[in-house]
Amino acid sequence: MPPDREQLLEFCRSYTDAWNSREPTRVTGHFAPDATIAINGAPPTPVLEVAEAFMADFPEMELLMGDVLARDDGVVEYHWTLIGDHAGTGEHVHLSGFEEWTFDDDGLVASSLGNFDAAEYERQVAHGAERAG
Repeated sequence: MPPDREQLLEFCRSYTDAWNSREPTRVTGHFAPDATIAINGAPPTPVLEVAEAFMADFPEMELLMGDVLARDDGVVEYHWTLIGDHAGTGEHVHLSGFEEWTFDDDGLVASSLGNFDAAEYERQVAHGAERAG
């Protein structure tokens, strides 16, 4: 069951800060011990593995929190924007997406379904996105 609205917003702010800390274990602290993330329909993957991979690909990334939606079915949508330069190509990436979370009885994310435009991500990794400002 998801926390109440104020607790949920604080949880999401903390989650965003965890990503921006560049410490993968801070991200995993928001998840149940056996939780997984399935991105764009791929098989579920351990959270630590996903966090380590994104942090390696974007060592100076900035994650921005967007909308947080608590749906009637108990699922929470956490919307985000990732901004950073890809470590492998050096290209600038500015991409938005969202995660669909289910919570366990301890108020931690039990499972996450990540969603973003994979084709746009690949395009930006290869050719870059326009920089703001």
